[in-house]
Amino acid sequence: MLGGRHQKGGGGAGVGSLHQMDTDDNHVISWRESGIETAHTRAIDTFDILTQVSHTHDVIIFFVMGIITAFSSRRRRDSIRQTWMPQGEALWKLEVEKGIIMRFFNPQGVLDRAIDAEEEQYHDFLRLNHVEGYHELSTKTQTYFSTAVEKWDADFYVKVDDDVHVNPGVISSALARHRSKPRVYIGCMKSGPVLAQQGVKYHEPEYWKFGEAGNKYFRHATGQLYAISKDLATYISVNRHILHRYANEDVSLGSWFIGLDVEHIDDRSLCCGTPPDCEWKAQAGNPCGASFDWSCSGVCRSIERMEEVHQRCREDDGAVWHAVF
Repeated sequence: MLGGRHQKGGGGAGVGSLHQMDTDDNHVISWRESGIETAHTRAIDTFDILTQVSHTHDVIIFFVMGIITAFSSRRRRDSIRQTWMPQGEALWKLEVEKGIIMRFFNPQGVLDRAIDAEEEQYHDFLRLNHVEGYHELSTKTQTYFSTAVEKWDADFYVKVDDDVHVNPGVISSALARHRSKPRVYIGCMKSGPVLAQQGVKYHEPEYWKFGEAGNKYFRHATGQLYAISKDLATYISVNRHILHRYANEDVSLGSWFIGLDVEHIDDRSLCCGTPPDCEWKAQAGNPCGASFDWSCSGVCRSIERMEEVHQRCREDDGAVWHAVF
């Protein structure tokens, strides 16, 4: 179903206009001191205050950012926690004061105990009812949007990979420019070749559906980071059982919007290269929303290089707090 705001509860996969801040993670908040160590006593007081605020005031959610990760990617997650993702008090204040929710989205599975311990420390996870695997990425993306839209009533839902550098303030400003539009699909739009040859990366088993050999895909956002408005996320949630999934996740998402009245926004600040590209743009006063290496479909060796990329390409301190949207 497209259009309009829907009240949560009372049937269907609709979404409401306002939603109080999620308080399911009602545990001790982790503080980052000396890297990513915790200081529990101070965090308890902060979390209690913010929980009280969430119970007494409606919090309008601007956007949900889902960082798609895997069981084995703990070091990638830590590289993000140590750089561009707020921690502890700052993460919760971001939700209350700016309406921005950031979570790692991870499938449930046999390694839940390890993830439980990590969640107890950082409180930045949401589990997906999904089976892990590269060729299941389209399903994982679909499950993410369905889960997020059913849990939070936001204006936008952002998907980002866990090896991409992000400047949250730039993302906020980019989304704010399109907040009044009902159905928008934002990202770096591309149209690559349909690869029929078996054994190659990004092989398309259903290549014959795209016409003659040598044809290209329809325009769609590259998969490292993209955003969709609430109506589109709701559409995915309601129709998830009948939406076709291609081998490549970004192609699948683009295909779901064909035939719908959707505005495609090609925002090149969401696909900058790593230094020197994003560094030059930051020095010129135009920091990038997302940076990665096309050759690696993410930041190459992101565990080792995320800190370097962050230091050279980061937005001004407090940019997300000062952004007006």
